[in-house]
Amino acid sequence: MKLVVVITGASGVGLAKKFINYLPKDNTIDIHLVTSKNAITVDMYEEKPMQKITMHTNDNIAASIASGSFQVDKTVVIPCSMNTLAKIACGIADNLATRVASVALKEQKTLLLAPREMPFSAIALENMHKLASLGVIIAPPVMGYYSDSSSIEEMEKFIIGKWYDILGIEHTLYKRWE
Repeated sequence: MKLVVVITGASGVGLAKKFINYLPKDNTIDIHLVTSKNAITVDMYEEKPMQKITMHTNDNIAASIASGSFQVDKTVVIPCSMNTLAKIACGIADNLATRVASVALKEQKTLLLAPREMPFSAIALENMHKLASLGVIIAPPVMGYYSDSSSIEEMEKFIIGKWYDILGIEHTLYKRWE
């Protein structure tokens, strides 16, 4: 699977890092990473991640992942800033982050956005509604109180596990109902 991970905005970057680090280590996922200027960039991945990650700069509109012919399977934007969300909703593809989202939409591929701010303004909700009606998965990092988590780390694993479920990625990050 070719998976593009886009990180926009600064708050919530830790969750994006864990999303990548918890991915299966079996080399079945080809990870392409794009970060906005406001996100923490290369230095957060100097810990030697277990997976091979192809880094792309956000201003490189000519990157392989900017083309539908590259055949990206799934794209996630974690966290998704309100600026990025609005650009995607309006079809603005002025950087690589918004371009890969635009390509996912036109190719009808899985696109998951994890909006990071709350409360949501009426404009943000309108943008989310528009994107959801186009098939985009709007999945903010919402705590699942029924998950019986006893720590922040367990709650984060639950949230990431729910995202993996949506993307069809096998995991054991949280205990399932029996």
